[in-house]
Amino acid sequence: MCLEVEVSTPTARGGQTLVRLKMRNLLTRAVFDKTFRASDRFKEPDLQMVPASYLYSDGSGSHFMDQESFETLTLSGEMIGDALDYIVEGVIIQLHKYNGNPIGLQLPAHVELNVTYTEPGARGDTASSNVTKLAKLETGIEIRVPLFIKLGETIKVSTETREFVGRA
Repeated sequence: MCLEVEVSTPTARGGQTLVRLKMRNLLTRAVFDKTFRASDRFKEPDLQMVPASYLYSDGSGSHFMDQESFETLTLSGEMIGDALDYIVEGVIIQLHKYNGNPIGLQLPAHVELNVTYTEPGARGDTASSNVTKLAKLETGIEIRVPLFIKLGETIKVSTETREFVGRA
């Protein structure tokens, strides 16, 4: 998985363009830097993306049902990371499979979650235009939301920044 890209274009004639990548190994989760020439070619890995629905988590990991073969796939805590903050039972996500074995998952850019607790926003609390309050969501995470968000509402949350995006 590519984390950062830096392209170095030479100023001299005949110099080669270099691409420096910061990558994460999907199997070992190790992060490393590697430099390539822009003309280098690579063969595609045996990596598949399959839709799967989240079932539950227990001591052995998090369990998903492959939507194509209907088999149960289990991912360990290291493979999941903080993804459980964004997924609820039954939601469909994309699982990465390498050589037929699950190795990780890809979250959508935004998820819709219900607000399970937040203080009511009082009139006159707005000294500036972007006043926020803390809200606890159905997965247990807490994020900052605008004052007009009420208990029981469904909101969109960015999985990349952990921030409020809008009402669902």
